[in-house]
Amino acid sequence: MRLFDLSGKAAIVTGSSRGIGRAIAETFAAAGARVVISSRTADACETVAAAIRAGGGAAIAIPCHVGDKAQRETLVARTRAEFGAVDILVCNAGINPYYGPLAAIGDDAFDRIMAVNVRSVLALAALVLPEMAARRDGAIVIVSSIAGLRGTPGLGAYAIAKAADMQLARNLALEWGPHNIRVNCIAPGLIKTDFARALWQDEALMARRLAATPLGRIGEPDDVAGAALLLAAPAGRFITGQTIVVDGGVTSA
Repeated sequence: MRLFDLSGKAAIVTGSSRGIGRAIAETFAAAGARVVISSRTADACETVAAAIRAGGGAAIAIPCHVGDKAQRETLVARTRAEFGAVDILVCNAGINPYYGPLAAIGDDAFDRIMAVNVRSVLALAALVLPEMAARRDGAIVIVSSIAGLRGTPGLGAYAIAKAADMQLARNLALEWGPHNIRVNCIAPGLIKTDFARALWQDEALMARRLAATPLGRIGEPDDVAGAALLLAAPAGRFITGQTIVVDGGVTSA
């Protein structure tokens, strides 16, 4: 058995036109998977898919706003039409429209955070779990955050959503494990992406973070992609219901 081989597998990766999602999609394609590149912007998705194809991989672009039910259904239906099945689902798309005290957040911002970061994950999983169960094979990877493991000033609602993702993985793993479906989370620390640009460009914050990080650096998208490959590939066939922390040691220090 080739432990990190995804040949013959079809994978949807949401939020994959940049950052962590793009790194995961490119890593999966290099491991042999046929990959669906998905985010809200069609042109950005096609750029990534074309780059993967140019490198010898298999990829298509299917834009989707994961907060929209009809677009989620189209994403899954088109993937099945193009690739015949959905073997792997990576839920990476997320938002954080609010920074500030948790008690001051408005209803609309809180509802948006929960809808995109939690409810859409469950909804997408529900669309693919039955077919995975019929084949008795499947893997779902949810990209959470270390914000869900500890108090996080200014990011309280986002942290609540990311903690909910970890519990969602545990429950789905319990319910669908008898069908040989694995569901896990990854909790990245600070990763050098556009999404986290305001954090890693803050010199004072970066100095504090580097001083508190045993490995002495912040993460790169590829650092998270390696963990995702483990959880999606045969190498992770006995891992389910877990949250793999990828943070350079911050939460253990």
